Amino acid sequence: MENIFDDTYFMKKAFQEAETAFDKGEIPVGAVIVIDNKIIARAHNLTETLTDVTAHAEMQAITAAANYLGGKYLKKCTLYVTLEPCQMCGGALYWSQISKIVYGARDEDRGCINLNTKLHPKTIVKGGVMAEEASALMKRFFVEKRNLN
Repeated sequence: MENIFDDTYFMKKAFQEAETAFDKGEIPVGAVIVIDNKIIARAHNLTETLTDVTAHAEMQAITAAANYLGGKYLKKCTLYVTLEPCQMCGGALYWSQISKIVYGARDEDRGCINLNTKLHPKTIVKGGVMAEEASALMKRFFVEKRNLN
């Protein structure tokens, strides 16, 4: 029997969060955190809503997952996020000791992988899952934002 709970399955869930952010006028980044094929945290960017520059999807998801698990470490967890995490989020992911990061689109300017931000030595990183869809949503957001101003 085929396992439907693969990286694409969970990235689609993160993409749904990115679409929610888009609908709210937030930069469309979504994230979910998974353990044992179960989503334990869902989040999207809330920087505008909360007027908080640290309210990135990853940060919101890390907090929710830690609360769910009752501890600060996210060992055996996987983060699915539509955009490569920034350095701030990379640092938080380091301290959380998350086991795996799966991201969609690369962030050539601010991405923690691209900028060689140190992650936990045991963290596995995989990029490019649904990258085209995530990139297209991001581009659409900024085109529409420019047209409104």
